[in-house]
Amino acid sequence: MTALTRALPCSMTALATHTVRRAVSAPRPFPGCAQLVGFTAQSGLTAPLLTGEVDRFGGVTVRDFPANVSEAALLLVSHVTDSLSRWRSEGRTAAWLHVPLSLSRLAAAAAVHGFAFHHARRDAAVLSLWLGPGESRLPGYATHQVGVAGKRGPRGGDCLWINWYEFLPNVWKFPGGLSDPGEDIGATAIREVFEETGVQSEFRSLLCIRQQHNHPGAFGMSDMYLICRLSPLTYDVSVCPHECLRCDWLGVAELAERVDATPITRRVASLLRYGLEQGFSSVDLSREDMPAVYTGLIYQLYHRKLPPGH
Repeated sequence: MTALTRALPCSMTALATHTVRRAVSAPRPFPGCAQLVGFTAQSGLTAPLLTGEVDRFGGVTVRDFPANVSEAALLLVSHVTDSLSRWRSEGRTAAWLHVPLSLSRLAAAAAVHGFAFHHARRDAAVLSLWLGPGESRLPGYATHQVGVAGKRGPRGGDCLWINWYEFLPNVWKFPGGLSDPGEDIGATAIREVFEETGVQSEFRSLLCIRQQHNHPGAFGMSDMYLICRLSPLTYDVSVCPHECLRCDWLGVAELAERVDATPITRRVASLLRYGLEQGFSSVDLSREDMPAVYTGLIYQLYHRKLPPGH
């Protein structure tokens, strides 16, 4: 859970966070996606030193290293240079090395051959090298984090909100937090609301999105904050003592006027009040599961509902 804005509801709003990739033009797909490629050293070895998988853009990704691989092995021109030459001759567009923390010395050796850091996680660093013509067209790593929030209370017009413990003890906000990798927005909202307030809920719709750049809580990157509408399944509150000082239900009309609520909390409360008065069909962005171009994958599309026949 993280420092994001929160409030929960009779039609609760809950906040979650995903990682969004910056849109960058990708290399042209290369035929033979997902085939395995390897190379052998010119020193008489018959077994491949490294084996990589060709992605749909023609890049070679190396994730597995032989048990006896060493910094010296990567520095040998007859090994790495010959492999890069081969990949170029095959029309490969890029090379990616997923170097585990235990073999971190390989990063310095790869740098000698032109590799640079692309990103790192807890137990591995990913290095990349553009092999195609002209300047690199490799996409940057994740540049956004995403948050989620919701509304609806036991009396129909109430929101559940929290007094945030960590940095804003005198400010009220909706419950929410960052999404786990691969977690859907609605699932994050439901999980975060339960973890912070003990209230169980179900996803109803997406209400609005806030985009903020150079966010201090995202290491200076951009932040996407998605406000969701949830419906409560339980109403008893059990406050998380690690993140919240207080948690309570409050009417949306009052919440929209509270000076001790964050600006986005007041704005969302006004949006919820309008939905209660005019119907949520006028404010909701419903979710629709859509098939991706990649076999077996599904993504969620959020949009206003269309009239029948459209």
